[in-house]
Amino acid sequence: MTAAPVSASAISPGTSALLFLLRARTFVALILVFTYFAVMAPNFLSLANAVIISKHVALNAFLAIGMTFVIITGGIDLSVGSIVGLCGMVAGWLVINGIDLGVLGIGYSIQFNSLEVAVLTVIVGMFVGLINGLLITRLNVAPFIATLGTLYVARGAALLSSGGRTFPNLQGNADYGSDSFPFIGSGTVFGLPFMVWMLIVVALVAAYLANRTPLGRHIYAVGGNERGAALSGVKVNQVKIFVYVFSGFCAALVGVIIASQLQAAHPATGETFELNAIAAAVLGGTSMAGGRGRIGGTIVGAFVIGILSDGLIMMGVSSFWQTVIKGLVIIAAVVIDQAQSKLQARVALQQEAAASRAA
Repeated sequence: MTAAPVSASAISPGTSALLFLLRARTFVALILVFTYFAVMAPNFLSLANAVIISKHVALNAFLAIGMTFVIITGGIDLSVGSIVGLCGMVAGWLVINGIDLGVLGIGYSIQFNSLEVAVLTVIVGMFVGLINGLLITRLNVAPFIATLGTLYVARGAALLSSGGRTFPNLQGNADYGSDSFPFIGSGTVFGLPFMVWMLIVVALVAAYLANRTPLGRHIYAVGGNERGAALSGVKVNQVKIFVYVFSGFCAALVGVIIASQLQAAHPATGETFELNAIAAAVLGGTSMAGGRGRIGGTIVGAFVIGILSDGLIMMGVSSFWQTVIKGLVIIAAVVIDQAQSKLQARVALQQEAAASRAA
């Protein structure tokens, strides 16, 4: 006897509706948050505020994209905020001082143009990500502990680079081609901030990587079932190293952008940024258990966090309460994600039972 297909009636309408709402929770949250602040916050819908929000969203989204890949593999990266601070200081140092060759007995220094400053800074961020990956894969250090350690190391290195002081006046030098450095964080192209165009490129590349390449499938496989992925030939360690290097790359971009935007670099830059990144990724549907997540959902999650942060500021809510609210958002997102997983498992069992009865 041939098994009949399972009809939609095998699942109750209430269950289907609830599952749909859970899957669409990020868009629902975005609509609710946007509507609330559009009504309650003065000038929230102004063009100037829209530009400010887009810049803040871009910073959150860069970090959240890298965090998404890490969490999909079942890991966590607590060091991204410190990498932002360290890379901002590296960029500031390179713009102001270049690299002094005096220690080699050479009486001059190497100066860099804006592109070279950005590339060298990004390499530093990727190197920190590489250290995270090696600690986790080669020394079997838990991701939480490994990235917590590099959080302190990177923050300490940022402080040591200037003795805790700020690198000010990062306008660059026309003689060295670094005078365009402020454009990275403050320039506009076709009416949009340049950093937003950078985000669009990074997001498209990340989405293509996740959905259209073998590496993307391997990332999901490692998070879904690491042992099964290894047995099927996936190079688990290389995949894990890649996601942490990519996370470091994204954090380094944010460090460069902030230093460029402020035309100054401070070693405390990026504190608690990891909170925003985790919140945006989890709110966007990335499962903390690994194996599930989408770049598009993460971008929407970054919009929710960005609008929430800016809206609270416009309403005069203190930064202390903002931190509390962001923490509650993370907790709520994880609870909802677990509820979705349990409901999907229950629906799958119902479908299997219906299929057995129809057979």
